[in-house]
Amino acid sequence: MTKGIRLSDLPCTKGKYLYRGTLFTLNKPIKSTAKGKKLMVLASKIVGGEKRVKLIHFGALGYGHNYSEKAKKSYLARSAKIRDKNGKLTKNDPWSANHWARKILWPVSKPAHGPRYT
Repeated sequence: MTKGIRLSDLPCTKGKYLYRGTLFTLNKPIKSTAKGKKLMVLASKIVGGEKRVKLIHFGALGYGHNYSEKAKKSYLARSAKIRDKNGKLTKNDPWSANHWARKILWPVSKPAHGPRYT
């Protein structure tokens, strides 16, 4: 498992952190710079008693998200079982793309409304 970057090592200006030439607000998704991905987020979590960050790209371009109740139910059921290489579920790990896709693209608390294709 990668340990991420120490948050204290990143330059901070008005609550935004400079990482790889881009200003980020922690845990707030923005449009991805990676080919084939919709969004990216500078995700933070405590590792070894220290706050660390990692850049996560998520959401495949060309596929819709949250476009029908049936698709949403199917995606959430399927993605709830995804595990990392250590066998731990990824749905609650902020350093997993699955966590962010479920939270932002397929939110449980909101009705289906997203685009069929993007």
